[in-house]
Amino acid sequence: MQSEELKHLIDRLTKHPEWKYHIVYTDWQTDFFRFYQSQTNYNISKTVSTLDVTIYKEKKSFSFNIDQPTITRIDSALENTISAIDTLPEDPDFVDVENDLSKNTEKVKQNNILNISLDKKIEILADISKESEKLGYRLFGTFICNYQHTQIINSNGLDKEEWNSPIYFEVKAVHKENQVTVLETYGGENWESFIKEDFISHLSLKMQSALNERIDVEPGEYDVILAPRCIAEYMQYLSYGLSARSYDQKSSYFQDKLGQQVFPEYITITDDPTDKDIISVDYNNDGHIYNPLSVIDKGVFKSFFCNNYYSFKTGLPKNGNNGSCLILKEGKETLDSMITSVKKGLYISSLHYMNFINERETSVTGLTRDGTFLIEDGKITKVVNNLRFTEKIARIFEHISVLENKSYTIPFSENYEFFGISSAKAPHVLVKNFNITSSTKTI
Repeated sequence: MQSEELKHLIDRLTKHPEWKYHIVYTDWQTDFFRFYQSQTNYNISKTVSTLDVTIYKEKKSFSFNIDQPTITRIDSALENTISAIDTLPEDPDFVDVENDLSKNTEKVKQNNILNISLDKKIEILADISKESEKLGYRLFGTFICNYQHTQIINSNGLDKEEWNSPIYFEVKAVHKENQVTVLETYGGENWESFIKEDFISHLSLKMQSALNERIDVEPGEYDVILAPRCIAEYMQYLSYGLSARSYDQKSSYFQDKLGQQVFPEYITITDDPTDKDIISVDYNNDGHIYNPLSVIDKGVFKSFFCNNYYSFKTGLPKNGNNGSCLILKEGKETLDSMITSVKKGLYISSLHYMNFINERETSVTGLTRDGTFLIEDGKITKVVNNLRFTEKIARIFEHISVLENKSYTIPFSENYEFFGISSAKAPHVLVKNFNITSSTKTI
C-alpha cells in the first residue's frame, strides 16, 4: 500500500516521460535497549520514514534523500532536480534501471519489537547477570530489534515490497578487577531459535577462561583457532573483492580467477538468504530478486556479485546478491578436538579496528579483542593481551586446515544513519601460520 507522499511523487514523475527513476521508500522502526554495569541504561523506540530517489535523464542522473517525507519536501526536491540535472556530467556507462520484475515471496514478517517485550529483555539480562556476578563480571551491551517495510519502484514497472525484523543482542562481560572482557552475541529473525541457557553457558565458559593468568606473546606465526565471529568478519572483508564494482576497478583479488581453484577444496562459501538462521534479504537495492548464489564451491571461485549497472558495464551475469547472507560451510571436527590438536597457539574471540592495507591483495591490519587465549598442549591456559595482526585474508583462507562441524549465526550492526543489522554464518576454523605482528600490552 502506497502512502500519500509516495503516490504524489509517482504522479509528479509520470509527468516527465523523458525521465527514468528508481525509488526506495522505507518505514523503519527500532527498539534500542542498552545496559551498563548489568543495569538498564536506557530504552529508545524510534520510527522513521525515508525516501531515496534517483532520477535519470538520458545519461545524467540526480539523487535525493528525504527523512520523514512530506508533499512539500518532495516538490522542493523535484524542483531542485529540474534545475540541476541538465548541468550534470553524463555517465557513459548508464543504460537502464532494473528490468527484472520477478518477485520473491512477499510475506509480512512477525514484528520482533512486539514479540520481545522490554520486560522479557530485562528478565533475560537479569538471568545472565546472576551468572556473571558469581565470576566477578559486570555486563555491558545492547539488545536491538528492528522492523522494516521497504517498497522499491522504478520506471520500468518494477514494484516490490519487503519486510524484515532482525535482532541484535550483544553482551560484553567485563571483570571488575582485571578488566578482561569477553563477548557473546545472538542474531537472526527467528526469536524461537534463541536458547537462553546455551547463551549463558557459552558466555560463562569464556568468563571462566578469562580468569586465568594474563600474559603477552611474542610476534610471529601461530596456529590460531578463529571464533566464528572472526572468520565471518574476514569473509565480509573478502566480499569487497567479490563485487563487480571491484572487478571493474581492477581492485579485486578474484580479478582473473573465475572457475579457478583459489582455496582448499573443503572451503565452500554461499550467499544464501533462504538459510533459516540468516537474516533474510528478498531484493538487492535495485529491486532484483536475491537468490542463493554459489561464491566459492569446494575452493573454486564461481561468481561475482553483480547488479544491473555493472552487468551492463562489465558483461558479467546479473544477480541480486551483495554478500549480505554469506555462509561458510562447516567441516567435520568438534571444537574440543580442534583445541586438543594445537600444541601451542591462540584462540581469538573477536576482531577490532580492522582496515585494508591493499584491497587487491586482501591485506589487512587490525587488533584482537574481547578474549584472546593461549593454547598449550591442547588446552586453553592463559589470557593474552590484545594483539595486532597484519595478514592477507586470502592467505588466511588458504591456510585453514580444519573447520568445526557446527555453524553459528553472527550478527553485525551498523550504528550510523540507523541501526542496520545483517548476519553471516560460520564455524570455528583452525588457521596455520597466522601472522601476529605485536602486542598492545593492554587487555
